[in-house]
Amino acid sequence: MSTATTGQDPFVHPALLYGDEREYLDGTVPFVRAALTAGEPVAVAVPAENLRIIRDALGADGDGVRFLDMREAGRNPGRIIPGVLRAFADAQAPGTRVHIVGEPVWAGRSPAEYPACVQHEALINAAFRGREATVLCPYDTRRLPPEVIADAYATHPTLLRGGSREAVRSSAYAPEAVVARYNEPLPPAPDAPVVRFDADSLSDTRHLVTGEGARLGLAPARVEDLALVIAELATNSVVHGGGTGTVRVWAEDGHVVTEVCDKGRLTDPLAGRRPAPREQRGGRGLLLVNLVADLVRVHTGPEGTAVRCWFAR
Repeated sequence: MSTATTGQDPFVHPALLYGDEREYLDGTVPFVRAALTAGEPVAVAVPAENLRIIRDALGADGDGVRFLDMREAGRNPGRIIPGVLRAFADAQAPGTRVHIVGEPVWAGRSPAEYPACVQHEALINAAFRGREATVLCPYDTRRLPPEVIADAYATHPTLLRGGSREAVRSSAYAPEAVVARYNEPLPPAPDAPVVRFDADSLSDTRHLVTGEGARLGLAPARVEDLALVIAELATNSVVHGGGTGTVRVWAEDGHVVTEVCDKGRLTDPLAGRRPAPREQRGGRGLLLVNLVADLVRVHTGPEGTAVRCWFAR
């Protein structure tokens, strides 16, 4: 499979547009086998049903592949870059080219999840710029709506169609524009009490939010995750968001949802999606939030920032 790059960047990020199982296997299995033949590390992170058919097609060769169910590992799209893609790539020897099949968008992704998925796909290009890596992203043209396929053209510099082995450049490639377009105001929240906090009330706020999460049906382990998220977000608001903020909690479609708002503005689109170096002190707040919550959506602008997190009940 030829995967032409843009300019001299060693990072390659093609979208695979497939219409049936045969086209899916024709696009993914040779990609995996080529990496194995070259002696280079390869991972496959796709939904469980597709994971199974790739495993079956690879047979014994699959023993050399790192397999991940994207429905679990990538449930929160904001977790995929730090917790799946970079976690695999950064674990390899320096200078080693890595190969990853990553399928973050599938039929059944909720309307709340999809904007975070598109931003994730656009941000991969910045997260891996200059890295020796190829990330192949399959898109099911049978089940995904046309606007999703159009977004794939905008977030991937090159495209593969069906069983084709030759990548073509996307004339619609515009990842920065996609990130900006999906930095959209969050849907209106239901009526829920708004709690204001500052540096002196962080502990009380954490206890209030976790108590409400437990009342709304979160299991004890998830209440602990909610406590971590609220502690990180509220502290960020105090330190970086003008010294104060607001939080509210409600139940929605089998989830407990919490939203923290403040007057700060996020200027780094990769905030919370970039692994923190071991030697770095601090700066892990949003990263921890993405690794813990089931979904994270962010809207930021001149008026401030809202971070909304979902936890399955």
